[in-house]
Amino acid sequence: MKISPFILYILLFSIIFSAKAEQDDVAEKNAVAEHNTWLKDTFSEQHQQLMPIVAVADMLYACNQARKVEPVNYKLNDLILNMDKNRLAEKLVLCLNEDNMQSEVALNFGLLGCFHEQLAHLPDVERQQKMALVEKTIKSLSRSERQKSFTQCVSAQAINYLQ
Repeated sequence: MKISPFILYILLFSIIFSAKAEQDDVAEKNAVAEHNTWLKDTFSEQHQQLMPIVAVADMLYACNQARKVEPVNYKLNDLILNMDKNRLAEKLVLCLNEDNMQSEVALNFGLLGCFHEQLAHLPDVERQQKMALVEKTIKSLSRSERQKSFTQCVSAQAINYLQ
């Protein structure tokens, strides 16, 4: 059986094209991995410094929303970017009152504040529905699960502020 030169050409072309596409995919994945490594190396220290500020801001935001200690409707980005970290901590202590920053109450406020910002881009009705789900979920999680969730949420939030 004889293969026509045209079919042979098509077959060779498709093999070469497939190999090239695979090389490009590997190169792209390597470039993304290198970029992510560069980001981690470059911004790791800033990220670590920003995380506690973001965590305290999340707690203060949700605490003040619930307890109305100050007659101000804070915006999270203002708390994170503009307020001195010592003042931020003082305001949180005042808002928490008898609860401390390591309390269950503070952790729950932190989760609510963090998820509020994560869902801020949604329409009001959808955001309210999702926040109700967040509140329900918080009640069902153990402290360690809530702490892990809060840490992940704050880390993602801090990354967004570094960009």
